[in-house]
Amino acid sequence: MAETPFTPDIPAAFGAALDSLRRADTRAELVVHEIPAPGNLAPNAVALAADVSPQRHGADSELGTGRFILLHDESRPEAWGGEFRVVCFAQAPLETEIGLDPFLADVAWSWLVDALDARGANYVSASGTATKIISTGFGELSSQGDGAQIELRASWTPTDHNLQAHVEGWSELLCMLAGLPPVVDGVTMLQARRARRE
Repeated sequence: MAETPFTPDIPAAFGAALDSLRRADTRAELVVHEIPAPGNLAPNAVALAADVSPQRHGADSELGTGRFILLHDESRPEAWGGEFRVVCFAQAPLETEIGLDPFLADVAWSWLVDALDARGANYVSASGTATKIISTGFGELSSQGDGAQIELRASWTPTDHNLQAHVEGWSELLCMLAGLPPVVDGVTMLQARRARRE
């Protein structure tokens, strides 16, 4: 999956994290590939992009899309509380009535926490936002009608070099936002289903 080369210039801890990323067993419904990481956030970084199948080149999936970025800084920034920081993003369309559910944001956050915990990910200092977007098309976009979308942005500090569980938890979250049932115990499912505007 990850394509960042492991060279002598890469710190050993970051190299171990890259190796664990490559061992991640993401869900079969996802197409995951490495993308260029932001170059101004940390001395070392790797980024993954994922789309819920079907794969569409050059565009995000209408079924769900996400990004996973691992940052590494040996100086252990105070704001991180460690030498690693994960920043992730996941987004998926919903049926409009699901988007109106007042508990949707809480459920989306709990899906992330449950997916990480179920995979055995070790982390501290988790934070994030869950945003519900309700939209209505007008004018030339009136044919789109009403639509809803859920977007989760989160970050946390892994406490070891094993990033496999973190990537797998993020991939589980993305699939659940897209309406796919969980594949691990301990994660409950809201009756959320994706809805594509017709």
